[in-house]
Amino acid sequence: MNQENCILISSEKNWVEQAAKDQLCGVGRLPGVIKAVGLPDLHPGKIPVGMAVLSQGRFYPHLIGNDIGCGMSLFQSEVRQKKFRMDKWVTRLNSIRELGDIPCDIPYEEKCPFRDFGTIGTGNHFAEFQCLDQVYDETAAGKLGLMDGKVLLLIHSGSRGYGQDILSRFYSPEGLEDGTPEAEAYLAEHNNALLWAERNRLAAAAKLLDHLGVDSQVKLLMDSCHNYVEQTKEGWLHRKGSVSAGHRAVVIPGSRGSLTYVCVPGKDTGLSLNSLSHGAGRKWARSICKSRIDRMYDRNSIRSTKYKSQVVCHDTNLLFAEAPEAYKNVEQVIGSLQEYGLIHVAATLRPLITFKG
Repeated sequence: MNQENCILISSEKNWVEQAAKDQLCGVGRLPGVIKAVGLPDLHPGKIPVGMAVLSQGRFYPHLIGNDIGCGMSLFQSEVRQKKFRMDKWVTRLNSIRELGDIPCDIPYEEKCPFRDFGTIGTGNHFAEFQCLDQVYDETAAGKLGLMDGKVLLLIHSGSRGYGQDILSRFYSPEGLEDGTPEAEAYLAEHNNALLWAERNRLAAAAKLLDHLGVDSQVKLLMDSCHNYVEQTKEGWLHRKGSVSAGHRAVVIPGSRGSLTYVCVPGKDTGLSLNSLSHGAGRKWARSICKSRIDRMYDRNSIRSTKYKSQVVCHDTNLLFAEAPEAYKNVEQVIGSLQEYGLIHVAATLRPLITFKG
């Protein structure tokens, strides 16, 4: 990177698109921006995804984007892996097109700010049943509740349209100045979106298990948000597609055809603005995926992976747009983070069933 306030955390093996680097430099030139960090999963979008940005005097809602509160929640179910039945669960999940087909009560006094409560949405959002694959740090894995032999459920979702509504009302290319009525109003709604996004992931997990006819009680093991802004001693810290290193552990998934890494943050993460990658990052634009890999799959093989896991999705275009080939190599992302001392791996999780819809 040839701009003093922009840093790219990557390695020789980890490919980062030039367009993403250029976008990151553009963010670094915004008024008030002190530092912009691109993480190993950095990729281009309307704004670059996989970054952390520190500003002073003002913050920028468009750097957080239109899905405020989007994040990952890892739950432990009451189902023991020995009693998991792939065919039965796949058949049951195929009986619905999307989670919105299942009614959902809202167990909170406050009114939900969006209609589709308890759903995951489209795009790269998913619900994935997983199991422990390999343990690298028994002490850390044990403390995190990963070694109990139970089926895990990872939910990736956000504030289901509420964030888009907020952004449309508060978008300003100049950002919002500290202490102004507009800034305070945005932050109030932003924080509400964070709350409801977390509640939404919990509701989605309970709905899925209830639909499968098993105990819908879940234990939250980890939750991390990757689209939000927070005020720190140094200024306003924006995270777009990055998670805080302040968690005791984070999950970093790749694609539906790769492992999920459970990582403990390193002791010194100041270089990365105390931020870590949220996943592998896209390699291809969604619009070109089907044409590139159409001949590699038939209608059945596109719904399975090298880990013998199954994919439940009724949208063929989405199946191709979110194919494993569309994503970067998560092992290279993890390796880059390790190279900079930002994480150590506690365990890996293997996919069993990925549900999209």
